[in-house]
Amino acid sequence: MRRFNLRAGGLSLLALVVAVPLLAAEPAVAQQSPVPFDAERGVFTFANGLERALPAVVQVTTLGQSEGPSSGENEPRPISSGSGAIIDAREGIVVTNNHVVEGGRKFTVDMTDGRIFDAVLIGTDKATDLAVLKIEAAGLSQIEVASSDSLRTGDLAFAVGYPLGLDQTLTMGVISGLGRSGMGDRIEDYIQTDAAVNSGNSGGPLLDSRGRLIGINTSILSGGGGGNDGIAFAVPSRILMYVVAQLRETGEVKRGTTGVILGSLNAERSRDFGLGIVRGAVVEDVAPGSSAEAGGLRRGDVITRIQNRPVSNAGTVAATVGIAAPGTQVAVVYLRDGREGRTTMTVETPVDRLMIAGADAVIARGAAMRQASDGLQVFSVEGGSSAAAAGLQAGDMIRSVDGQATSDLAALARAMDGTGERTLSVARGEETVEIRLP
Repeated sequence: MRRFNLRAGGLSLLALVVAVPLLAAEPAVAQQSPVPFDAERGVFTFANGLERALPAVVQVTTLGQSEGPSSGENEPRPISSGSGAIIDAREGIVVTNNHVVEGGRKFTVDMTDGRIFDAVLIGTDKATDLAVLKIEAAGLSQIEVASSDSLRTGDLAFAVGYPLGLDQTLTMGVISGLGRSGMGDRIEDYIQTDAAVNSGNSGGPLLDSRGRLIGINTSILSGGGGGNDGIAFAVPSRILMYVVAQLRETGEVKRGTTGVILGSLNAERSRDFGLGIVRGAVVEDVAPGSSAEAGGLRRGDVITRIQNRPVSNAGTVAATVGIAAPGTQVAVVYLRDGREGRTTMTVETPVDRLMIAGADAVIARGAAMRQASDGLQVFSVEGGSSAAAAGLQAGDMIRSVDGQATSDLAALARAMDGTGERTLSVARGEETVEIRLP
């Protein structure tokens, strides 16, 4: 409608000629409009597609031991709530966020028709912040799932959930960006949207204009106060369906590996490499005998594309490899000394090794560490790992392990090898922090 020309004193003749037939159009003609038109009511609407999905959007309440003085009662109390989406009506499968159900002893699911059901937790995945619940109920609806790989920036998007204590709420926006990462130590390949998402929307679906699920809302960026500032992130359906399938089958997620140890490219490192880009994943080291080594990758290579997808940082590579079945051939484009190269890596079944030592880096319990000018630095932490759960962060400087000073990679590898808990003393800015690694 903005293409109509407003003139001083009213609408132009062109606007009147165009506008009147549009409002009076027959249904068959009106459906040629880019925006669905309800001729009976004379309004533009997306309700027909969206209304089919809304009954499958539920409220999830997590019950656990509440804080504060005990009343002597053992019954769990509500400690958090969020939203969820039914993706399999026959089996009663509900998808939500891990942070919605974390710490819970019991779970309930509220339907739009007023029914409430107890739910069983099938499994969780901290690395993607996803969780799967199951309810026993008849007459359920389910949301159709669409491929997030077909999304384009500028597509309409609708967020549905139960924000701020309200009943089911629908908001509209656009896809603001794709492949977003760098928000934390998780496997991140987020859809960004400006559809209003607030506290309570967590775990609810992000829908396309046909009412199909394209992602699960998981987090927002807020300038202060935790309110909506038009920047929200959703786990794309491409990752969602892989994680849900594994949780339903085994109750946990097993991710493949290629043996490459990655850090993220930034402006400082780009200048060191003499590159004109600031997005990519830097190869810090390659595990001996791995598929990355067989593919010819070397320390200092910068991966710019994987499976024909642009790489923003190390999280993009982790997200792609993490949902690939063992045996998958992953195509990689990289820069070496400013020249482009191409290779493939084979995704391998992960080996349960607590420590991997390379020539220039050590990986232990999900944390990757390298030698820096002022000591041993943590440069990446794998989402969902024991290192991430213990609070170790990228940028931490390791001073000692179990009270023994460690000044080089060889000493660190010896100290971290084997089973059992390790206590790390790390420098974080001006502070010294004790980290217990299980």
